[in-house]
Parts: sequence; structure tokens; C-alpha cells
Amino acid sequence: MASHSDTLVVFFGATAGENGGKLGSDEREIILLVWQIVDLHEKKVGKLHKCFVKPDTLELTDQCKEETGLTVDDIVKAEPLDKVLQQFQQSVSSEVKCLGRTTYTLCVDSPLVIRQALHPEASKKNLVLPECFFSFVDVRKEFHKCCPNAGPAQKLTLTSMLECILYHKFSCVETVNYKFDSGTCSKTEPVDSETVIRARGLPWQSSDQDIARFFKGLNIAKGGVALCLNAQGRRNGEALVRFINSEHRDLALERHKHHMGSRYIEVYKATGEEFLKIAGGTSNEVAQFLSKENQVIIRMRGLPFTATPQEVLAFLGPESPVTDGTEGLLFVKYPDGRPTGDAFVLFSCEEYAQNALKKHKQILGKRYIELFRSTAAEVQQVLNRYMSTPLISTLPPSPIVPVPVLTTPPFLPAASSTRDCVRLRGLPYTAGIEDILEFMGEHTVDIKPHGVHMVLNQQGRPSGDAFIQMKSPDKAFMVAQKCHKKTMKDRYVEVFQCSTEEMSIVLMGGTLNRSGLSPPPCKLPCLSPPTAYAAFPTPPAILSEAALYQPPLLAAPRPPQTTTHSPAHTLAYYPPQPHLYMNMNMNYTAYYPSPPVSPSTVGYFAAPPAVAAAVAAQPHHAAAAASPVLPQPGALVRMQGLPYNTGVKDILSFFQGYQLQPDAVLILYNFSGQCSGEALITFPSEEIARRAVAERSNHPFYGQQVHLAFCN
Repeated sequence: MASHSDTLVVFFGATAGENGGKLGSDEREIILLVWQIVDLHEKKVGKLHKCFVKPDTLELTDQCKEETGLTVDDIVKAEPLDKVLQQFQQSVSSEVKCLGRTTYTLCVDSPLVIRQALHPEASKKNLVLPECFFSFVDVRKEFHKCCPNAGPAQKLTLTSMLECILYHKFSCVETVNYKFDSGTCSKTEPVDSETVIRARGLPWQSSDQDIARFFKGLNIAKGGVALCLNAQGRRNGEALVRFINSEHRDLALERHKHHMGSRYIEVYKATGEEFLKIAGGTSNEVAQFLSKENQVIIRMRGLPFTATPQEVLAFLGPESPVTDGTEGLLFVKYPDGRPTGDAFVLFSCEEYAQNALKKHKQILGKRYIELFRSTAAEVQQVLNRYMSTPLISTLPPSPIVPVPVLTTPPFLPAASSTRDCVRLRGLPYTAGIEDILEFMGEHTVDIKPHGVHMVLNQQGRPSGDAFIQMKSPDKAFMVAQKCHKKTMKDRYVEVFQCSTEEMSIVLMGGTLNRSGLSPPPCKLPCLSPPTAYAAFPTPPAILSEAALYQPPLLAAPRPPQTTTHSPAHTLAYYPPQPHLYMNMNMNYTAYYPSPPVSPSTVGYFAAPPAVAAAVAAQPHHAAAAASPVLPQPGALVRMQGLPYNTGVKDILSFFQGYQLQPDAVLILYNFSGQCSGEALITFPSEEIARRAVAERSNHPFYGQQVHLAFCN
């Protein structure tokens, strides 16, 4: 609208809840719209139009009734918002036309009715607002500019302010963005901390456009939505949003606990430094990829490492043409050039993107591919994550706390260049110890004791890799020759000869751990020896599950047990400090010892001499029952997606009424000493654990959705 129009449309609204300076902060619907036309040229005021609006929920707060004088009876027969807006548009157009004018200026005494009430409600109800609501004049701001010494504008009426600025030419017409513009942000770009907020509790599939829609009515800076990722590169339900100024940021904070669908979103202040850490980048490759304006970005995850651009284009199909063909594909790679399985794709319109999203979880090669909406900030963040990680992780210094079990030899063998190991690659994810032993056939007898190591990925699941220590380089060479590309469960497995040093690099983090510390899996498999090794019986006592979560450096194997029961069985010993997970920058690996000893055998882990001596004086069954160092029995539940500032008290409060003690909660930490977003909770019984998972799975944890899994 022209800022110098001789025709003004003065607009006012009220909601079923808070009004005045808090209008729109409680997410209540509009129940009243009022407008009046003012002809500045003829100095005439038109008819006052007052229309009730019927909300979806017929409920008014006491404050609303007091301030507006309305009751439920007044609005029960009213028209819905879309009908009232049509009446507004027809009425204003007709009156302006009668005055012989073609343009008018929308005036409000507060931007809240437009930014915090009308636009958010219209967005939720998928209503198309008339164009006039995207450009308006705030009378109070103009009054202050015109009459700076007139006193507080709050004590003046809209009519008196209009009389003061009757011949004032409006200097600033406020606008509402029609849509959010994505873009890139440089790490050197200054970002005002007074313009940034953090939104928490977002659905994991939310895009930047979804977040912009949640903040509809407020202007977000170009490329100002940055979705946060967790240590595994997946979205954690948080986003940093940058607005064009502090006024819009303050209005965004008023939307704390407003809803996106069925979930409420928490909104907090954040800093420019936090925003740049997530969204800022220096990659020319990303800048070039995102240089095309108005493109829809889709992220593909789980691509085969051998996938080519042509194969990806063929997978998407002709109904989803990629912008500029292969130029619209960006493959995410490690610093050494190897593919990560992630890629970003540009589409020129929403229709093409929707067609591509229909390919979600369809097969490319032998893998199903995940597709979901992405953002420019996520592209930059994913590239930053992979390109900034070292090729081989290194272990930081050991924790300061004394660890008694380190008095025995370490679990992993000393690094050596002797090629007496083999690496199995491409194993089925369901493969277990029995499958590997069956796969190796007659060569099983040449495996060293405790020589089978299954490698887990960052999510604690089998990665398809395994290392096996053989008795000599000749035996390893023979296995590699005889078993290479032999089939296991309809998949051929690659077998390579390697050294102990190469094996240790991978097991301790190396190329299979690029995101720093990965938390331990919710349950490490414990497999007893196969029937072919029945000559080596396993004592009946079983280690508790919690004992198997400790890092491998904290436990060492004992020599094989004999079939004769000894009264001096040594029990597993673990210090109770949960912070032993800190400063362990390594890839957690599931160790599958080969026969004759199983990891489920009591006595498999060494204990400090003092504990061993105390237990040795008791009979075997009494020691197992009375030892205070064994973890308490119970059922284990894994909790994922926790906020990073979570404490034990928060988790106990969440599970109030389920008979939990403080020592039943174990929060997992990453290598920098912060909460990794996961915790292990030991319940008194399996029944209570299952009930807790069933009853609390859909409850938000301080506004954030968490995942509960019973470890059976």
C-alpha cells in the first residue's frame, strides 16, 4: 500500500484470551474484528464496522469478557474467520471505490493484531489473507516520530493519535514476509544476539518452511533457520532462528509453548555465536550449490557408497527432475574423498520435491533410501561436521579417577604390524557369532581365544564389519584365500588379511567413528558358545546387563575356565561413577570372544585383588548372592533424545511413581563432558519397566519428545 494514500483503514481485533499488550501470546482465536475508513482529503470518517468471529472453541476467558464485554452467546451465531475476512475485503473495496480512490493504507494501534493473532491463525487454518494484511502502519510508532514530546502513547486513544498525525506522511510502512527465503550464512557474518531464538521440541521431520510457518507474521532473516543435529548427524528437535530485528525476536519469545500440530514448542533466547556455530560455513562448494535461488532442498540418506550421480537421477525418475541435472546433486564426503552415504538434491518447485519424497524408503541397489526435506543451514552443518573431523580419532588422556581393573592386561592386543588378522566386510546385520563360526568352517580351530570382534556403528547397531584374530599370519592368509566372497545368508562377504595394528585403529575409533564419541548400545549381545564347543561348559551365573555397558578399556578377559568348579570365582567389578564415559573418544565395539569362554560367563572380567580376595572366602553360590559389587537386579530402559542439560532429578521427576532410586539412573556423557542425550534407567522389575515405557512414551520431557526402549 502507498504510504501517502489519502485513505486510511483503521483496523482493530480481539481474541478469546489475552488482549492489549499480551494479545496473541496465549494462542487464543480471534473473536472480534473492527474497522473504519478515514478520508484524509475530505476529513471524513466512515461507518464503524464491527463483526463477531466464531472460533473453533467456544470459550472466553474472564479477562476477555471484562475487556470486550462479549459473551459466548454473542459469538455462537457468528461467521467463521474466513467469511468475516471476505466481508472486510468487500466492504473496504466498496467504500474506497465510492470515494473515487484505488489505494488505501491499513493502520493499527499495535502490530500484535496483525503479527501475533491474524497471521498465525490464518496459517494454522490454511487461509489466504488479503494483500492489505502484508503491509500496514503502526499508528503508535508514527505518533512517537511525529510528536516525540507528547507523552506516553499508551494513555492516548487511537482517534487522538490520528488527529495529531493527520497531515503527517508515514515514514515507515511495516511489512510481513510472504514466504521464508533460504540461503547461506558465512562464519564471518556479524549476527546480533538480540535477534536469535532457540526453538525446542520440533517434530524431527520439520523443515525450515515449517518453522517459518510456526513464526508466521514475524520476519525471519534470509537463511535464518538452522536445524540442529545430534552426534549421529540426525535432527534433535531443536532449531536456531534469526529474525530481522530485536522487536520480532521479542514477539517470537511470546510464542513459547505454542503448538505445531499436536506438539507444543519451547522458545528461548539464543546468541549469534550459537547461530553461526550451526549455520555458518566457509565451504565454496556449498555456496555454489546453494547459489540457485528459490530451490527446494531434499536430503537423501543411506545411499550405497558406490552410487553415481546418474544412478541417483535414475532413482528419482523423470517425474522429479533435479535442477541442472548432476549440478543439482551434492554428495557429502569424508575429508579423504570417500562417500558418507548422504547427498542433497535441488528441485525447482514443490511439485518435483513432493514426487521425490514419494521415493522414501525405496530401494537403490540393495539399500533403502531415506528422503526428507532439508535446509540450507543443514547442508552447511552436515558438510562442516564431516569435513572437520579427523581421519583417525585419537584417545584423550584416561580419566583422573582410579580404575582398579586396569591392573590386569588390557582387552585389546598390542598393536603390531604382523598380519595375523582378517577383516570380514559386508556381513548381514543379523549375523551373530554362530553365523561367523559356520562361515569360517574348518578354519574356526585357528581362531585365537577372544579373537572375534564385531564392530558396531554410531547408533549401537551392527555395522557389517568384524575382525578375527588368527593364530598366525599363515592361517590368516589361508582364511582370506578360502573365504573371500563366500556367501553368508544370501550375501557375499569380503575377507581381507590385515594386521593387529590396522584392526586396533578401527576398533578404537578410526574410520568407523567420525562423529567423536558414540554412546554405548542399549544392549550388547551376549552369546554363549555354539553346540560344537559343548566341551567347554559355562557356569550358570550371568553378569547383569549393566555390567556390559562399560567401555572395553575398563575390563580385561580372564584365562579360560576349567570344567572344575573353583570356590574362588572372581566376580565382575565396576566402579559406580557414571562419568567414566567422559573423555573416551572411541567407537564402542561389541566383543565376541571365541570359545572356550563366553562373555556371559561369570569370571570373564577381572576384579581388583581386594574384591577377589573378599569373595574367594565364600562358596560360589553365596558369593554370587552376597557380593555388594554386583549391579542390582532389575529391568533396563534406554531413554533417547534428552535435552543436553538433563539431570538425574529431571529423570526421576519424569518417572515419578515408578519406584526409582537416584542410583538407578545413569546419564551418558560425550567426550566433552556434556549429556549425550541418552540415559539408562534400571527399574525394580520387568513389569514396572514395561508399564513405564507404555505409559510415558508419548509424554514430552520438558517440551521435548524422548524415545523409550525396553532392553529385554
